[in-house]
Amino acid sequence: MFHISPASSGPIIFFVVLSLFLIALLGFFGYIIVSAHTARFDVTEAGLQIRNTVYGKFIPRQSMDLSNIQVVNLKTNTDLQAQWRTNGVGLPGYAAGWFKLKNGEKALVFMTDSEHVLYIPTNLGYAVLLSTPDTDKMRNALMALR
Repeated sequence: MFHISPASSGPIIFFVVLSLFLIALLGFFGYIIVSAHTARFDVTEAGLQIRNTVYGKFIPRQSMDLSNIQVVNLKTNTDLQAQWRTNGVGLPGYAAGWFKLKNGEKALVFMTDSEHVLYIPTNLGYAVLLSTPDTDKMRNALMALR
């Protein structure tokens, strides 16, 4: 009776690294799912703080074009629809991250509802699109920063 020659540690190391990668990937996707429910937009005197998401960001008040903020329905205003995801998450019913809009504009997007979206132009080379159930209240809070 003869046995196979002992294998190198290569396959074991490969499967350990692959397993760790898959666990990290599952953790990342779990965080994305949680952030879809816990993302928060804080309007302060200093500006807009986007929290609880991978793509969170602070946008200073002076960087926002406060007089041109709009509440839009992306089902009817197709120019502002996210067309190409450049660095973000695009799932059914959830989009977050950097996108190129149909009108060619770059945008930081946090959307769960395409019918109630706040469009915030900035002088930073991109716009911000946010879904919130209180789009009018948030628009008024931002416009009060003028």
